[in-house]
Amino acid sequence: MPGLLEKINSPSDLKKLSLDDLSGLAQEIREAIVKTVSSSGGHLASSLGAVELIVGMHYSLNAPEDVIIWDVGHQAYAHKLLTGRKDRFSTLRQLGGLSGFPNRFESEFDVFTTGHGSTSISTALGMAAARDLEGKLHRVVAVIGDASLGGGMAFEALNHAGHLRKKILVILNDNEMSISRSVGALSKYLNRIISAPIYNRIRKDIEALLKRVPRFGFRIIRSAKRLEEGLKNLLVPGMLFEELGFKYFGPIDGHDIRAVVSTLKNIIDMDAPVLLHLVTKKGKGYSYAENIPEKFHGVGSFNVDTGEKLFFQKDFTGVFSEAVIEAAEKDKRVVAITAAMPEGTGLDRFSRIFPDRFFDVGMAEQHAVGFAAGLARAGLKPITAIYSTFLQRSYDQIIHDVCLQNLNVTFMLDRAGVVGEDGPTHHGVFDIAYLRHMPNMVAMAPKDEEELRDMFRFALCYNDGPVAIRYPRGGSYPFIASKVVSKAKPWTENCPRLRLGQGEMLEEGKDITILGVGYMSGVCLKVRELLLNEGVDCEVINARFIKPLDLELILESVSKTGNLFTVEEGVAGGGFGSFVLESIIDKVPRSATIKTIGLPDRFIEHGKREVLLDRCGLSAEKIKETILSCRK
Repeated sequence: MPGLLEKINSPSDLKKLSLDDLSGLAQEIREAIVKTVSSSGGHLASSLGAVELIVGMHYSLNAPEDVIIWDVGHQAYAHKLLTGRKDRFSTLRQLGGLSGFPNRFESEFDVFTTGHGSTSISTALGMAAARDLEGKLHRVVAVIGDASLGGGMAFEALNHAGHLRKKILVILNDNEMSISRSVGALSKYLNRIISAPIYNRIRKDIEALLKRVPRFGFRIIRSAKRLEEGLKNLLVPGMLFEELGFKYFGPIDGHDIRAVVSTLKNIIDMDAPVLLHLVTKKGKGYSYAENIPEKFHGVGSFNVDTGEKLFFQKDFTGVFSEAVIEAAEKDKRVVAITAAMPEGTGLDRFSRIFPDRFFDVGMAEQHAVGFAAGLARAGLKPITAIYSTFLQRSYDQIIHDVCLQNLNVTFMLDRAGVVGEDGPTHHGVFDIAYLRHMPNMVAMAPKDEEELRDMFRFALCYNDGPVAIRYPRGGSYPFIASKVVSKAKPWTENCPRLRLGQGEMLEEGKDITILGVGYMSGVCLKVRELLLNEGVDCEVINARFIKPLDLELILESVSKTGNLFTVEEGVAGGGFGSFVLESIIDKVPRSATIKTIGLPDRFIEHGKREVLLDRCGLSAEKIKETILSCRK
């Protein structure tokens, strides 16, 4: 017998169900999400927590005519299942399959492609303003989580929305707050009264009548409003939103589908900015995700019955996690900062061992960098660990608050390069280009995990300005493990073997020079092996430093081979290769062949990391082909 979800191919089908059916549908959706994510990986806990919210929205709204804009979007799996994509849901995050985030090129129901936080209210307000200018009547809804709401952009948008008084609904999905039984019950009762259409019609009629009363009418209205607001603020944590110009409703149980639907239907046509506060539980319906939601935020494949991950790998993030704890044990000035990603960046262990020296600033990368600058100016050694794609949001703060002041802030850029299944919003492909032109910045990229240790130690010993270290998700290139990995060295108070701007000769050759950056240095060693089979002898250099360059080593090699190929896992335009070319163009013979190999000038889709690198010309085989084509 087909289930309820089988009958749903669009939100219009959903509206044919009774309210009593919706809870059963929510359970089927959860089962579908767990089944798919256990195989494909993805954002499980947040998506499970938002199921009733999404069912209630599509039951009450008329999408895609009504606009729904997601913040981050990692909670929107149920949205995909209800909007004609359930037959393709098994392809989630696979090459050519469904994106793990809303994607405007995938469905008309996805209004914006999203993957970063705190953006939804701004874009929703823009669409609401455009709607009014064009004389249209559809609703505009922004869905935002409590973590995203902490970002400054969200508050700027709330302030502007309250000022403009546009008709917009902001749904706050709060999965961290708990409500006591008494306050929750009173709040629910009060919100049912003040959100009811009959209450608001009577209220407007009474206000219109009182305004006609000479001398006392407006005074009575003000007194009544103060009474209502005073009662609401006593029972409901909505004072801030009311002060910003929003009508606030909640908090209500986000898993009570009847409460969600009835409240939405009461408030969606209010001619004012409205904020609905729902309280949900991350991982709802899957016990392992409920108990430890942070472990099921972004997951790889796992065993549904046990909740255990199927694959484990000691990677760059794990090595950094060990190194920062080791450093903090030796130096009390070492402090660590992250922006809502302690587990993803490897700082979760640090936070437990050194709670007073750990700072999670929330989804606020701009503040994280400014905060780190203040710590550094006061004499501490701040380690700021942020994903590459998210650090680009604090571009101005890196320049103004850190580089201009020439402060000793260490930036650990996790997920640099192509990250794989999370797709274009999460690929960290721009950091080389946006960091390498900043004065006073030292930028590095390790070829393997132990070189990451060395670079981290160098950064802590470096006292002349900021240092950025970029490294990919996962581990180093497999080929490198048997070739050049050095043994770990114990921590010493002296600076490590690395010297500022010094590269590393990995293999000598006579025909061409290949200059690799970070992970790509391992790939270049494999390229050398492939080219030897073609009769081409390559010299392979591990750049180590993106800035400053080891010009002496590069020029010495090029003078011998007459050919230089730079290889980077970042955008080619304005990246490492461009920097090398700018630095040596007037120092090498005109006959020299120089070619930069990097990522193309387009947004890269989602899929397996190795497949994407091959498609972008950065697999060993594709790099070999590029080099051979330039020698013909």
